[in-house]
Amino acid sequence: MRFASLGSGSRGNALVVDSGRTRVLVDCGFSGRSMLERLGRLGLEAASIDALLVTHEHSDHVSGVVRFASRFGIPVVLTHGTFAALGELPAAAPVFRLVDSHAAFALGDLEILPYPVPHDAREPVQFVFSDGAARLGVLTDCGRITPHVVEVLGRCDALVLECNHDPELLSASSYPPMLKRRIAGNFGHLDNAQAAGLLAQVDQRRLQHVIAAHLSEENNRPELACQALAEALGCAADWVAVASQEEGFGWRQLA
Repeated sequence: MRFASLGSGSRGNALVVDSGRTRVLVDCGFSGRSMLERLGRLGLEAASIDALLVTHEHSDHVSGVVRFASRFGIPVVLTHGTFAALGELPAAAPVFRLVDSHAAFALGDLEILPYPVPHDAREPVQFVFSDGAARLGVLTDCGRITPHVVEVLGRCDALVLECNHDPELLSASSYPPMLKRRIAGNFGHLDNAQAAGLLAQVDQRRLQHVIAAHLSEENNRPELACQALAEALGCAADWVAVASQEEGFGWRQLA
């Protein structure tokens, strides 16, 4: 199994997971042209995507979903609540598959486990992917770490983990007070220390990759996120990778 990011942040998100004959896209927060360019950087074509999984309905995750999936005939997998939150759909809408936010399902060579997270959306989920040998956990857009999140991510071989903000930078930023409270609240986004706190609670012995993701361009710095996660892992800061807004990150292989 391998995975890569097309871009991660408040201006758009998309992640690719690939195993055997199966390739899925998690979220599509970019325009069609941008998606094709970003997929091309990874050596991929849109027609090779077997399904598009949606975490929640916020625009940086779904702005391109309907048009992109419709254009290339890609089925869209999402929860009942997220589907309802999409609102009125065009006549040429893609095929939707609605899933339970607590139940694993098979998709080709992948087993996919959605799991609910505290975030200010209708029925938000994140995902764990398994090919039968390795497990990839994805956690972005989450306001706090719950026991269920720790349990689900406790035995992963790789983690893509939200490090949205540094509390001091957020407090001093130009954001309006209401937005600051939303971001830092229990249904907002994880800060660096919260993400590190999750790592301190999971079994780290299997981890081959840890990627800091969904960093705020104004309220965080890559070096701050890497240092926080590295301290929790007991490793050098340069072992932790970062998903950027423009480049995402390249292919990571799981042994």
